Amino acid sequence: MRILRTGVSPGRDARGQPLPGPDESFDLQGCVVTPRAETPQVGGEQQQARDTVIVGWTVYVPVAQKAQARLPLRTTDKARVRGVACDITGEPGDWGRSPFTGTRGVIQFAADRVTG
Repeated sequence: MRILRTGVSPGRDARGQPLPGPDESFDLQGCVVTPRAETPQVGGEQQQARDTVIVGWTVYVPVAQKAQARLPLRTTDKARVRGVACDITGEPGDWGRSPFTGTRGVIQFAADRVTG
């Protein structure tokens, strides 16, 4: 999986918006990616002969990747999941250490398809 990150340059455009900086994208190895589904309201107009709609993925980043200098992930990052550009939705969650075993947990984040 590739994290797409654009740096910010110190310059601003004519409207005062920050200009995009250099590409700071990087790869994350060994991630687990699972589909994230939304179940339409029973009997609602969205149900129309289907039970669930895949709205994106949940990504679990392994402990070894957490040590990279480019983490933590930012909500402004994008992720390329299975060849599809996705927004990172919400704050990525760090599971920290297990209170039962003391082992380090993963970082989990939601990746939603970019449309439009």
